This record gives sequence, C-alpha cells and structure tokens, in this order.
Amino acid sequence: MRPSRADLKFELCRSNSYPPPVQKIAFSIGSFSVHWYGVLVAVGFLAGLWTASRRGLRSGFAPDKILDLGPWLIGGSILGARAMYVVSYWRDKFAGGPWWEILMIQHGGLVFYGGLIGASLAVIFYARWKNMPLWEIADVLAPSIPLGYVFGRLGCLMNGCCYGRACDLPWAIHFSHHETAGAGLHPTQIYDSLLSLGLYAALAWLYRRKKFDGQVFAAYLVCYALTRSFVEYFRGDYTPAHLLGPLTPAHLISIGVFAAGLILFWQLPRRLSLRK
Repeated sequence: MRPSRADLKFELCRSNSYPPPVQKIAFSIGSFSVHWYGVLVAVGFLAGLWTASRRGLRSGFAPDKILDLGPWLIGGSILGARAMYVVSYWRDKFAGGPWWEILMIQHGGLVFYGGLIGASLAVIFYARWKNMPLWEIADVLAPSIPLGYVFGRLGCLMNGCCYGRACDLPWAIHFSHHETAGAGLHPTQIYDSLLSLGLYAALAWLYRRKKFDGQVFAAYLVCYALTRSFVEYFRGDYTPAHLLGPLTPAHLISIGVFAAGLILFWQLPRRLSLRK
C-alpha cells in the first residue's frame, strides 16, 4: 500500500557533501529574478511548437499555420494549469493569503492535466474558427506535448516541487534547504522526463505510420495516462487530504484520460469508414 506523506520519516543529511539540486533562480537583473522553472517551461513550449511546425509539413500544413497556434496553446495551457492548481490547493496555499499570489506562476504551481485541458479547448476553438481539420492538427501537436513536458518536469526538479517519496536507492536525490530536510527521495521529475522523452520518440514514429486522423493524439492520451500513473506511485508531496486511499488526484484524472483515449481509438475509425 502506498504510504501517505504523513507516514514518511525523512532523515536529515549527515553531512554537507550533497550538492543542492534546488537552484530556483536562473539569473537576476537588479531586483528582478528569473526562475529556472519559468525558463524551462518556456523552452518546452518553444521546442514543442518548433517540432510540431516541422512535423506539420507532412500533412500539408505550412509552418506558420502551426506557429500561429502558439499564443492560443500558451494561453490555454497556462490558464488551465494554474486554475486547476489553485482549485486543488486553495485551502493549503492560497486561502487567507494575498490574491496576487494566484498569478505567481514563476514560483511553480502548474497542474499538467489542467494545462492539457486548457490547451485542448484552445485548439478546438481555433480549429473551428479557422476551419482547420481538428484531428489532423491534434496529431501534428501530439508528439510535441511530451517533448515540452520533458522540460517542464526539469523545471520542477530545479524548483524542488513534485518530489518523490523517501527512498535509499543509489539514484536517490537530496534537496537541501527543503521541506524534506535533505532526505533521499525518488527523483520523480527525472522519471517523468525520461518516460516522456521515450513517448515523444514513439509518437513521432507513429505519426509517420498512422492509419487514421486522431490516432496519434489518442495514443498519447492512453500512453501518458499509463506513464503518469506509474510515476505517481512514487510521489511524496501530497498531503493525506489530497489522497483517496492509495490514489493521487492525477491517478483519478488519468482514469478519465485513459478512457477518453480508448473512446477515440474506437470512434474515429468508425467516423472515417462512414464517410467512405
């Protein structure tokens, strides 16, 4: 049974030999600090957009057609990700505090599933507005989602959030000046990044061999739900109030995302056959 955060007993580091992996500030300009979290999330967006623009050429989309989606994707994903985080952690982090803390995304606090929902809604609106084929666009974008996620999770690593539960494995990571007091932890951010990099490669391969529009996006939903659920087992940053037995909030959302992917696999080929 997955232990709750309350059951974890973190041990203090016995020496100062561990290099502190938490390096939140990338650089400063006067009193203004630029955080690694924001830098890496931005790099993820750019990498995802650029690779999608190159991939779209295979489906006849000029690169500028995909790049024009950029502001919509960025706006939708950030709004959705932050909204879900604020709703999920309102009592713990925001209730009674200054309202502007809701806007401080450079401190961390973006829920990926919220961002996926927000970006998906933005793409649906944009495709209908511009009369573009929705499922073809979804397939063009799908492999780039896990690529961007690779950088986002590295941002979490630098920020010290989304950390794992206690472990004593050789690859355990130690955060100094952190709420875990330097204990050895599962490097869940790295687990997520490596799995997402593999998923990016697999979806890019599938894109060149797909049988119907929407197949790559459906595969992404199914595979990401599985990889995310696997990594969630090692997470240690949830409070007991956020757990449903051994399940985290992401586990519960993953069930719906997995089901949505299976429904698309079933429905989209049928729609294609009916049109023929």
